[in-house]
Amino acid sequence: MYALFFRLVFRRMDPERAHRLAFAWIRLAARVPGLRSLVAAVFAPRYPDLRTEAFGLAMRGPFGLAAGFDKNAVAIDGMAMLGFDHVEVGTVTGQGQPGNPRKRLFRLVEDRALINRMGFNNDGSAAVAARLAARTAVFPTTVGVNIGKTKAVPEEEAVADYVTSTERLAAHADYLVVNVSSPNTPGLRDLQATSALRPLLSAVREAADRTVTGRRVPLLVKIAPDLADEDVDAVADLAVELGLDGIIATNTTIARESLGLASDPALVRETGGLSGAPLGARSLEVLRRLYARVGDRITLVGVGGVENAEDAWQRILAGATLVQGYSAFVYRGPLWARAVHKGLAARLAASPYDTLADAVGADTRKVTA
Repeated sequence: MYALFFRLVFRRMDPERAHRLAFAWIRLAARVPGLRSLVAAVFAPRYPDLRTEAFGLAMRGPFGLAAGFDKNAVAIDGMAMLGFDHVEVGTVTGQGQPGNPRKRLFRLVEDRALINRMGFNNDGSAAVAARLAARTAVFPTTVGVNIGKTKAVPEEEAVADYVTSTERLAAHADYLVVNVSSPNTPGLRDLQATSALRPLLSAVREAADRTVTGRRVPLLVKIAPDLADEDVDAVADLAVELGLDGIIATNTTIARESLGLASDPALVRETGGLSGAPLGARSLEVLRRLYARVGDRITLVGVGGVENAEDAWQRILAGATLVQGYSAFVYRGPLWARAVHKGLAARLAASPYDTLADAVGADTRKVTA
């Protein structure tokens, strides 16, 4: 039914307008008590065997919504209602900003992919922090907050910009993510070099510890799939050195080689980050490399090209404790999280592993043994 609706309605709409419309429906459903309970019962059944612990947080399962869908923390309950075990909001910047000029979001339907150059459009860390502080949770879910650099802030002031967001948001985050890997903010990816990344992560860690008392806010970094292998290793080593809690692999890619011949050449030439199915192979490769490097010392989050339960299962076997998705939500619709959970539960039951934690990294360990 959703596939038919997508073909007849959403595919004919501007992608950003379709996103706003779907987003409004989700938010509306989450506000109506009887309706939201019914939706949750159908879309978010519980699978006790999928319970997961990551960086000290207990979650209902391993599958979450990646940053970029709920940029301003306005639909956390709506996404939990649809079955996502954690919701990562953002990317949030120190100052509010409109993002890049439209048109800035493109569907590559034949490749089940998206290209975006949104440019961190968001209300800013002060507004998002106030919204999170005022939130009364309807559905229990883990909330991550993804922070990035304000476009107008010069690179030499980037650390201060991230610290500002940390001071405002850390107290309201179950975990915090430093995003240095979006291709849509000029100079941002330069911060992935360890010489720039070390002082940035150290400053964010210090700010979170100074701001939040009574608990330690887990800190993660999100990296690009376009890093050279030796740079992936360098980030992994730095994360261990600094005592980071996790690495998210990966963000969108600027590469286009993985696209099929069916895609419209004009769309392929659009600048921005490519996400969806074509990103899967490289993201999985980066994830395996990270796990071989860090093992169980750091929690890994696999994202990029995750379309179904098999993709999620492969991420877990490669070393991911948590798995995220976004682009496939556009193509598979509101029952997507339910299908992933059902398939994961079936794969775990048919595997030699007693728990998901036992399966994490199993394939990578076999290869490197």
